[in-house]
Amino acid sequence: MGRIATQRTASSSPASTPAASMPAAATPTTSAPTQMIDLDKLDDLARRLSGLVPPAMREGREELQQNFKAVLQAGLGKLDLVTREEFEVQRAVLLRTREKLEALEALLATLEAQLGAAAANDAPRP
Repeated sequence: MGRIATQRTASSSPASTPAASMPAAATPTTSAPTQMIDLDKLDDLARRLSGLVPPAMREGREELQQNFKAVLQAGLGKLDLVTREEFEVQRAVLLRTREKLEALEALLATLEAQLGAAAANDAPRP
């Protein structure tokens, strides 16, 4: 974990996935999400941003670095992101759902063919 996986869209949110198709262990919980943002990378980015500040303004470099970090954390915290683990769970659910859909489509085609053949055999002949 500890990494940003992807931005959640309406089609990938747990609310749009049928709960019945989700295994019990994969059902999303309502507990607080685990930390998704690697703070070391955020610190590094804040250091790089503070390094870009003109030399005349470098007196408050440490303060600027902390402000950059706080702004980045707040901005990333507002995004609707999912953890890599949640993304992989939803991906697996989607794959199983697709497999079931393909199996049902094949079964439907077989049943329609059988029904068509039975109707042709039962049709009155002139």
